[in-house]
Amino acid sequence: MTARKNEPVWALHGEAVTPDLTGALFLPVHRTLIVADLHFEKGSSYAERGQMLPPYDTRATLLKLSAAIARHRPETVVALGDSFHDLRADGRMDDSDADMLARLVRDVSRWVWIEGNHDPEPPARFGGEVRPVLELGTLTLRHEPTEGNAPGEIAGHLHPCARVSGNGRSVRARCFATDGRRMVLPSFGAFTGGLSVRDAAFTRVFGSCPDGWIIGRTSIYAVQSKRIAN
Repeated sequence: MTARKNEPVWALHGEAVTPDLTGALFLPVHRTLIVADLHFEKGSSYAERGQMLPPYDTRATLLKLSAAIARHRPETVVALGDSFHDLRADGRMDDSDADMLARLVRDVSRWVWIEGNHDPEPPARFGGEVRPVLELGTLTLRHEPTEGNAPGEIAGHLHPCARVSGNGRSVRARCFATDGRRMVLPSFGAFTGGLSVRDAAFTRVFGSCPDGWIIGRTSIYAVQSKRIAN
């Protein structure tokens, strides 16, 4: 399969993978698009607690997701948990956003919601199937990464980012955290933050600071852990 311009095809535990600039991961052999931590309706959740954020995060996330689906044309979409910020998120969702999400789910052959800690019971009204874990080839897809040895695991939850210094400047960006055998995907949602891959949470997962596939403006850059700053 020929990669599109600026879309590298790399390997993860023997499987071909294409990291997308949106933070999604495409598995070309399986025709599967994976996204993590959509956190629909995070803005409205904060608003309920008096912290006012612009109420457009769900729409922005859906538009980005729609673009990734149109670009890769997957047969399967897997959302790795925390797709909804809380168990009441779908009730706060604007009708037009809810309709858009339902269309996205309906228009692919298979849509899988992985259970997350924020949404252990994703709402049924959007369709798709709900699973705690999904096996795909040599890979295991789940929400929270396993601490210790777990080759082939793809997870979310930790929202990895990395800081790289060079040429007198420092850049902090979302990244795919990996050691070549397993991976933690960056958060996909519009209002989600990031945790440095040098945090102890990643050491517990990988045993040390992982490498980063850092998301730039037009390309993905593979950066070894020794080049990642604190």
